Amino acid sequence: MYRLIAIDLDGTLLDDKKTIPEENSRIICEMIDKGYEVVIATGRRYWSAKQFIKDIDSPLIILANNGNIVRETKNDEIIIKKYLDLEDFKMLIKAGKKRGLSPIVHVDNYDEGYDIIIEMDKTHKGYNNYLSPDEKRYRRVENYLELDDGKILAVIYAGNKKDMESFYFDINERYPKKYNSHVMENIQVTEALLEIMNPLGCKWLSLQEYAKQKGIKDSEIIAIGDDNNDIQMIKNAGCGIAMKNASEQVKKVADIITEKDNNESGLAFELRRVLKI
Repeated sequence: MYRLIAIDLDGTLLDDKKTIPEENSRIICEMIDKGYEVVIATGRRYWSAKQFIKDIDSPLIILANNGNIVRETKNDEIIIKKYLDLEDFKMLIKAGKKRGLSPIVHVDNYDEGYDIIIEMDKTHKGYNNYLSPDEKRYRRVENYLELDDGKILAVIYAGNKKDMESFYFDINERYPKKYNSHVMENIQVTEALLEIMNPLGCKWLSLQEYAKQKGIKDSEIIAIGDDNNDIQMIKNAGCGIAMKNASEQVKKVADIITEKDNNESGLAFELRRVLKI
């Protein structure tokens, strides 16, 4: 019997227009009504994720920034937090700058009105269109290396896949176990994203931690997603579902691949079948 359903946002719950199809919204409400624990598990920051699901008329748990911050939408209470060590952060920044890479830094300053720290103008080409020109929830600093704020959730590099994978492999070889990282490739804003976090910061570990607080076993979890940051939770959940539009790496570890993609309410179609709703 399944008790917890973990759902990715982009490419899974959301269609390519970044809206929730009516069928997907309906299945979430039905699952909640039937007593299932529903968790939104996303690489997005909490504020952004909360905006996307605001029309769902029920409090939800959002596992944001790939599990580095987990909050409950009813009152924004923090349930789990995992920050990147400040010295490890600065070491990473130095390594990236040697390669000419410009990161975007996600921080846990939701209550202060910003979630992102940048060094350059938000439209700078070094950010590879990661930030919207309309972005307001950011703080600009002169130098990341002068930061003394320890609430760093993730360091994001955007660019071409070759450069992102090269830096990814270099970090893992030079600093084993210092960071948790992955390359995202099933995205729209740029060719690839490299996300680097606390070594225990991943969707699955935080999802597992939250489930244990609720007395839910790994075997009682369904996880559904489409990109490489979903691999661990899809691989380890009682039932791992990859979207039809998922990356090949995700599909390789999934128990089920949806018959329909994210533009066809594939999530709702598959969950109705698995849960017999």
